[in-house]
Amino acid sequence: MRKIAPILVISAGSVLVASVACAASLDRTESRFTFKNAGGKTESVPVISKFLPNKIQHPVAKVDHNLDPKLLKAATIAQERAHAHSRRECWRFVKEALVKAGIIGSYPKTVYAKQAAQELVQNYGFRKLPVRDPFNAPVGAVLVYGGKAAGHVEIRTHDGFVSDFKSRVPSPRPLVGVYAKS
Repeated sequence: MRKIAPILVISAGSVLVASVACAASLDRTESRFTFKNAGGKTESVPVISKFLPNKIQHPVAKVDHNLDPKLLKAATIAQERAHAHSRRECWRFVKEALVKAGIIGSYPKTVYAKQAAQELVQNYGFRKLPVRDPFNAPVGAVLVYGGKAAGHVEIRTHDGFVSDFKSRVPSPRPLVGVYAKS
């Protein structure tokens, strides 16, 4: 009888632990999605019901209806012509998009991207917007960056920035200004 008592205690304890574990799994209601894979085998995966804990840092850009609608067209044209990587021709691509959209009447003469701000304001009726964060620029706005070299210029799109290439983030160069035409 003495040998049976420890065995009973151990088995009773394991039954208790198993029932607690089973009850804990029943408390968690995990919904699953069941489907048949390409081989015809039925599979099941958990459904993710919670979103990522981080908020979207930079939501999509807003359209400012006070600006010339041709700026939206220029953004679309630039986005269609852009490449995956830079070709170091940002100002040329932006110039062509602005001319093709009809927002400016002639091809700008400046060579360097950082000179774009001055030429757009003096010759084409653009104005500097009171925007310091590139993510807050309206769709179609022209962002001009300075720096030691030629600088950089890009157009704000709904979900990023475009010049001779597409990017979800703005240039790291110092922002000269955000320009648009009313």
